[in-house]
Amino acid sequence: MDKRFDIAVIGGGVVGLAILRRFAMSGLKCVLLEKGADILSGASKGNSALLHTGFDAPAKSIELQCMKAGYAEYIEIRQKLNLPLLETGAVVAAWTEHELAALDGIIKKAHANGVADVKKLSQIELRIREPQLSKSVLGGVLVPGEHVIDPWSAPLAYAQQAIAHGAVIMRNTEVKAAEFKKDEWQLAGITARVVINAAGLFGDHVEALVRPSPFTIKPRKGQFVVFDKPAAKLARSIILPVPNERTKGVVLFRTIFGNLAIGPTAEDTDERENGSTDSATLEKLKARAIEMVPALGDVNVTAVYAGLRPATEQKDYVIEALKDQNWITVAGIRSTGLTGSLGIAQHLAKLYAKNFGKLPKKPPEPIFTPVPNLAEHSIRPYMKGGEIVCHCEWVTRGEIETACSGPLPAGDLGGLKRRTRAMMGRCQGFYCGAEIASLFKEAAHGKP
Repeated sequence: MDKRFDIAVIGGGVVGLAILRRFAMSGLKCVLLEKGADILSGASKGNSALLHTGFDAPAKSIELQCMKAGYAEYIEIRQKLNLPLLETGAVVAAWTEHELAALDGIIKKAHANGVADVKKLSQIELRIREPQLSKSVLGGVLVPGEHVIDPWSAPLAYAQQAIAHGAVIMRNTEVKAAEFKKDEWQLAGITARVVINAAGLFGDHVEALVRPSPFTIKPRKGQFVVFDKPAAKLARSIILPVPNERTKGVVLFRTIFGNLAIGPTAEDTDERENGSTDSATLEKLKARAIEMVPALGDVNVTAVYAGLRPATEQKDYVIEALKDQNWITVAGIRSTGLTGSLGIAQHLAKLYAKNFGKLPKKPPEPIFTPVPNLAEHSIRPYMKGGEIVCHCEWVTRGEIETACSGPLPAGDLGGLKRRTRAMMGRCQGFYCGAEIASLFKEAAHGKP
């Protein structure tokens, strides 16, 4: 491998991968450095997988700009990359008179943010749209453009498209030191002209390599409860709460995998890698879900999980180019990162051109690298035949083998789960886990 690059991206989450894709497709020589055994091993592995319109984002913020651009690009490229879209729409539901009074302000903000199709729903209209909601709901706001996507296939597609355009992804590569001299960075055994810090939960630690970090990552844990497949029919829309100053609150949403989930909580923590759950919080989440949709009381919970969001003391994204240090900072990308990632990459391309030189005038023709479908509402591989190895999620042996091969094979069992849905169902790997682990070991090491 040639160890000299135009750009080195630190961090293999969805934001880092979208950035890598954008610059590789522009014709630059790029490398991504990820400390985990696989991509998406940090904040990006645990999120609610919603495609946001930006209707409630801070006005005139970088976050709003990137969300709108990212949303538009996802819609533009998703079919070429075989990325799913579950068109659910969303409803901001009011459960108290105070929340009901806040709905007009939500609509006003949405319209100011350019989301013109947002409108108010009376109690009757909301009950017609969502008949399983508790009768205590008072009204709501309809946001037609909010949808559900796959949280893991999209960044995998970005990674594979970047690789197809010549990018290199180095996993198990933690950046602990870096040296800047003669207008180049030397780090992790490679040389790069420009470094982009997209290190997520460790962004302030990486930032300290170039300067005293002007921000501090304050991890915010979000716990989720996932209900079994029959629950999905109980909600047509994403059910959003009326937000407050600190958090957007817990959301009831369908998943691309055919479940219904509630979350996330918003718990400040000092832990950057401990995405543990606790029974008391999970019970509260479950109770809240049943309070919203009483019929959920008859549906089993099949999974729980937690994600850590890389919040900072600032409300907006922290994106900045340090021209004299050949460095770009991308930090504080919280729950909207999945939607905003493609827009962030567009924003960075402009920052690069302004500070470090124009991008190549004639970029290569785009190479599209479609990923396997994991969405429940579309045709999946098992429908065409093949040996089933995970019966809860109908995952075939062929899917496991595909995920363990190619230009970016799964680096660990977590990566394998995210590429296939294996071990994510009712038994959580109790019946199939040993066989799948054996298949992974055989693929990774050439022996069972």
